[in-house]
Amino acid sequence: MPTTDVRAHSLPDLLAFLERARRRGQVHHDDRQQCWQVLGHPEGSRVLADPGTFSSDLGDLMPRQEDMELFQQGNFVRMDPPWHRRLRGLVSQAFTPRTVAGLAPRIAEVTRGLLDASGGDRGERLDLIDDLAYPLPVIVIAELLGLPTSDRPVFRRWADALFDRGNIEPDTPLPRLSAQAVRRSAPTMREMNGYLIDHIRAARARPGDDLTSGLVQAEVDGHRLNDTEIVGFVGLLLLAGHVTTTATLGNTVLCFDEHPDAASQVRADPTLLPAAIEEVLRVRTPFPRLARRATTDAEVGEAVIPAGDLVVTWLTAANRDERVFGDPDRFDIHRPANPHLTFGHGIHFCLGAPLARLEARIALGILLERYREIAVATDVPVEHRDPWLMVGATRLPLDVRTR
Repeated sequence: MPTTDVRAHSLPDLLAFLERARRRGQVHHDDRQQCWQVLGHPEGSRVLADPGTFSSDLGDLMPRQEDMELFQQGNFVRMDPPWHRRLRGLVSQAFTPRTVAGLAPRIAEVTRGLLDASGGDRGERLDLIDDLAYPLPVIVIAELLGLPTSDRPVFRRWADALFDRGNIEPDTPLPRLSAQAVRRSAPTMREMNGYLIDHIRAARARPGDDLTSGLVQAEVDGHRLNDTEIVGFVGLLLLAGHVTTTATLGNTVLCFDEHPDAASQVRADPTLLPAAIEEVLRVRTPFPRLARRATTDAEVGEAVIPAGDLVVTWLTAANRDERVFGDPDRFDIHRPANPHLTFGHGIHFCLGAPLARLEARIALGILLERYREIAVATDVPVEHRDPWLMVGATRLPLDVRTR
């Protein structure tokens, strides 16, 4: 069976590929990538909501690599029940609604401090990513973990290395692509693991009131976590705890620049901002896809997926399924229902989603309040990540005017 060319170097290219692929069915097998492509919203929800049938443990897909294996010991995103439940239960205590809501004053304080330091008020030019969208969530999550915020350039280098693996060919079979990713990321993983182990050992020797100190003292069903189990745990929170917010802040400004009427409406009525952010999350989904492995023969939509096969749920495509979203390619901040799958679905629903939403709402509210005009600069190019891996800007120069 022929396969569609999947090369994608920009978001429009990726969207075009997904719509071409959808013509082959909401669920179909891709011979070239050696996996099942799930493009529809109800079909994707079915896969993500059933961890017994569709496992998140893809360890056998990757070659043995010491640094990656160490990190994976505490990476609950790649775990199935019951261990997933045990580990997630620990960290969820730090992300209760009350705890997240209590961070609002600090988020606002950091936002204002970063914008004061950016020079935007004086020079009418700032880079949203460098000046705000990256440092804000890193400072917040680093403080939660007890990590020095002064090390955020190091954290950014790690994130760039892991989420910007250049020169990949999207039509490469997934097993081979995973093997390439492991080889390329090994030096970064080794450095990150060493850094985090030192931090964990220091927290064990001199515990404080941060989340890392809580983890070294916690028990899961009578089992205390060792240092190597905590490494992947802390590393996942550090990376996942900031990259989604960084992407969402940049993506929202880009959407507002492309749709000035929507931006004007939000300025006139700030209560529209949360719904606008949800629409941005739908049309510019930061992480485009999630992978699973079928543990048994399973019917999804009109397809029967054999046990052992790889399954890729395209969140980007599911979020533009016309059966769920009317006129799905239109940016509509007044959409009456927006059940997007951007943060996943089921037991692996993104733990940090409430924090990411809060950070985006506060930071964007302050931006709109401080600057009466915000426009993407035309004399300096916007730089984007590879949308095959993540949809977001790495450089976003803005021309701004204060009130």
